[in-house]
Amino acid sequence: MPNTYPNYINGEWRTPASTFENRNPANTSEIVGLFAKGTAQEVNEAADAAQAALAGWAGMTAPARGALLFKVADILERKFDQLGEEMTREEGKTLPEAKGEVRRAINIFRYFGGEGSRMPGFLVPSERDRVQMFAIRKPIGVVGLITPWNFPIAIPAWKLAPALICGNTVLLKPASASPLSAWRIVEACHEAGIPKGVVNFIAGSGGTIGEALVKAGPLKAVSFTGSCEVGNWLHAEASKRRLRIQLEMGGKNPTIVLADADFNAAVENVANAAFFSTGQKCTATSRVIVEEAIYDKFLDALVARTKKLTVGDGMKPGIDIGPAVDQGALDTILKYIEIGRQEAGAPLAGGNRLTGGDYDKGYFVEPTIFAGVTENMRIAQEEIFGPVLAVMKAKDFDDAMKIANNIPFGLSASVQTSNVSRVFEFIHRMEAGLLTVNLPSAGVEYQLPFGGTKDSSFGPKEQGPAAFEFYSDYKTVYLKY
Repeated sequence: MPNTYPNYINGEWRTPASTFENRNPANTSEIVGLFAKGTAQEVNEAADAAQAALAGWAGMTAPARGALLFKVADILERKFDQLGEEMTREEGKTLPEAKGEVRRAINIFRYFGGEGSRMPGFLVPSERDRVQMFAIRKPIGVVGLITPWNFPIAIPAWKLAPALICGNTVLLKPASASPLSAWRIVEACHEAGIPKGVVNFIAGSGGTIGEALVKAGPLKAVSFTGSCEVGNWLHAEASKRRLRIQLEMGGKNPTIVLADADFNAAVENVANAAFFSTGQKCTATSRVIVEEAIYDKFLDALVARTKKLTVGDGMKPGIDIGPAVDQGALDTILKYIEIGRQEAGAPLAGGNRLTGGDYDKGYFVEPTIFAGVTENMRIAQEEIFGPVLAVMKAKDFDDAMKIANNIPFGLSASVQTSNVSRVFEFIHRMEAGLLTVNLPSAGVEYQLPFGGTKDSSFGPKEQGPAAFEFYSDYKTVYLKY
């Protein structure tokens, strides 16, 4: 029998009235676990518990809160191998990628644990004699965190850790496709001794839980990572109550490859950014814009490199690409491959669902490349969230920049070049929040702000010191002595 994972409300594991299955996308006959199907009533109970716990948690010194985050990190580290394997089984990414994500979550808790001893504010001189002026940070209250399935431990960590270190209490709603990794974080919070009511975990239907969450009376803010459709709905609902809101949504990220680039490195960077994690990253490259002078040569090399990638169960050694996360994701990818065939002709690599043998047990699809893609094609404009790459030709750098920016999204972008002037032009002209140079467009660290522009993001940035801007407010003090 698979394990049952209950919801966590007010420091207690709640025996579920009903459950839903979490299945392995590489082997759908394996049930990874049964998860509680949360209700609106449970959301309200969790919100009330978080409100009741707020004064005590906010009143604890920030270094003391930080010490508890360090304990969470230590507990996660003790379970490092287990967490990596569970993530691969529930989400599908390869085991090395999963372990890298677990390491990142551990580092995030340690980073924000250390911030508890800093918590920077302002100390500025007054124009008046014998007046001291300063501003200190304060928590905003009860915060709802809604996290996606593609980074099932890193994204809950990078929302939860800064929320907690600032003194907020939390309701965490994970994606139903991969809830176990987030559940393990909450389990670690419980084991570390974080007081009851401070962290609450409710799995279940996104519609049911999301609507109840945004309507819960004690709630003061919502941080969401997911689709544009849900993000736009959340923004509209949160605005009715003037809730603070933070949205990270879609991307259609370009990599520009110029003729002076390190050719082999550029091929490797594009293949990595487009296809690793099955292309299921909001920062993945889905458009590669290649300077005309090397277009044919680069396309041939990229196709050859892509055909060497191995697709399979991410638990097995030597696998580069795992499955799509579920049937819905696979159907979307296959739909866009058919759209690509109609718009750009037959793909030069991939284009098919993989079948036969172990492939029949999971949601496997070939990494796919379409060439000769133009700006107005749907595969050049719409987010696919899978291993489908559109290759586009540019006359020169200026043309490449025009193509790259001709998109509603603005999350990440990359340039491959050895020309330092082009690097800085790219940095200043590219309409995206996350830029990489001679690196894949996907792959960020926790010490710097993360977030996009245009339709990709709304609200303050996540991660690094910028995370405080969403999860805290200022209390300004004027003191005459």
